This record gives sequence, structure tokens and C-alpha cells, in this order.
Amino acid sequence: MSCLHPPTIEAILEARARIAGMAIRTPLVRLHVDAPCEIYLKLENLQPIGSFKLRGAANRILQASRAEIDRGVWTASAGNMAQGVAWCARALGVPCTVVAPDTAPAAKLDAIRRLGAAIVPVSFTEWLEVFETRAREGMEGLFVHAFSDSEVMAGNGTIGLEVLEDLPDVDALVVPYGGGGLSCGIAAAVRALKPGVRVYAAEVATAAPLTASWRAGQSVQVPYIHSFVDGIGAPRLFPEMWRLARELLDGPVVSPITEIASAVRLLATRAHVVAEGAGAAGVAAALSGQAGGGKIVCIVSGGNIDAGKLAEILC
Repeated sequence: MSCLHPPTIEAILEARARIAGMAIRTPLVRLHVDAPCEIYLKLENLQPIGSFKLRGAANRILQASRAEIDRGVWTASAGNMAQGVAWCARALGVPCTVVAPDTAPAAKLDAIRRLGAAIVPVSFTEWLEVFETRAREGMEGLFVHAFSDSEVMAGNGTIGLEVLEDLPDVDALVVPYGGGGLSCGIAAAVRALKPGVRVYAAEVATAAPLTASWRAGQSVQVPYIHSFVDGIGAPRLFPEMWRLARELLDGPVVSPITEIASAVRLLATRAHVVAEGAGAAGVAAALSGQAGGGKIVCIVSGGNIDAGKLAEILC
């Protein structure tokens, strides 16, 4: 989608009003820990589905006509966007189908089923292809893209509005980078209202295409190692999202998987916050000083982590 544009501030403000009945305004709390900066947590893990994805899914679906959704809605997702789409579909009384990779964690798949959605399992490679083609044999109804969609990004951008209202003197935000829809959506809001505030994209070292591309000055492919940090990371960037990232973001920050596991542990034991790997990625980067000093907001994007994996990290 070479014509993809970041959402305008007007679209983000409209999204906030539109999704108010679906998504909640999440709290912003201080993380009291020794660090090179003041760390604040934007707790998107407290959304009804345990993830920020409800915002973008709701904004996209609620703008569709009844005729568009009568045959159902579908998405490609490893878990969180699937839950957002399924949540909205159940509320509207329409069927939902999810194309999920065979690497998706059990906790997220179980949640998708609880919400009444059907799951079509595919290989990781086939799953990535759906993001590019926006099609899959046998799928019908409204397709909701997990990140490469201006309306989805506008929904995500409402997080930026809330952060700037709750912490007007924020210096930087650190946002997990999966496909780029969260970081670019938030950055669009921040750039419009407070362009001096920095917005960084957090990646895990086992799958960090944005970091490698930023250094190379062009989009490059990287080795991909699957890990418990399943909500972010991919072998490559999508061209339209790479263009938006260069336009909107101040750069990537990348953390080893061991530091992200430590951040998950810290959040659970010190802040009593359950975060999945992607949700802790920004905290790991802020703790290491990569986001600089001052007041740093870390977007805890979700809390849907397998109980067994969480227990393993906490031991």
C-alpha cells in the first residue's frame, strides 16, 4: 500500500469518540525503580482483551457499513489483533475468522476461541503473506489489517492523546514495534500536538528489522528467531510501514531477550503488572538508558503471556 498515509490528528480525535464504548482509557502510572530516567507505564494490558489492539480494531470496524460486515470480519494475527477483532465482532453479532501462524502462543489462541472466533492455522510464511496480499482463499467479509491501515493507526493514536494529557511534560515515549501500526499511530498524534517529544520503537534483538534497516538506510531482511516475545519482531519490514517509520519515529531501540525477560519479571514483582514480552520491551530499553533521560513513557502494549512462560521467567 504505497498510498498509505499516517492518520491526521482530526482522525485520531474522531477515533477517540468512536471507540469510547469498546476500549477504555488506560491508566498511566510511575514505575518506582532505579533507572537513568523517570519511567511511566501506559497500561494497555488492562484493556478488556489485555491489549491495545482493541483500539485499532474497533475504529476500523465501527466505520464499516452493516453491509460490509454482515458476511463477517477476519484478520491475520498471532493473537492480540485477533482478540480485538473477535471482541468487536461478538459485540456486533457477526462472525469472525482468524488466520493465525502455527507459532501463536496457546494463551492467545484460547482467548480467541473464548470470544467465538474460528481459527485457520497456517505456517509462519503463509501468515506473513496475508499481510501483503490482504487475501486468503476461503476468507470473506471485511478484512481488518493488524497494522497497515490508517483507521487502525488512528485508533492506536488515541494512546498518544491520553499520554500527552496525563503527562504534559513527557520527554519521550517508547513503543513496541511489530508491524509499526502502534508506534506510527502514536507518533502521528504526538507529532501533531507536541513535535518536540521523542518517539522510539522498541524491538527484540532476535527479530529486529527496523534496527537493521535504520542503520542501513534502507529496508533489509534479518534473521528471525522465534521467542516468547511473540507480539513484535519479523524477518522484514513492510515497505509502506518503513516509509512511515522514517517519517514519524526518532529511531529504534533494541534489547536482548534476556533483558526483556528481566523487565517482565520486574514489572510483575515490583509493579504488580503482568506484561507479555512485547509489552515489556519498552521498559527494557528505558532501563538500559536507550531512551535517554527525563520522563519516559513505556507503552505496556499487552499482558497476554502464557502462564507457563510467565512462571518460568519468574523462577
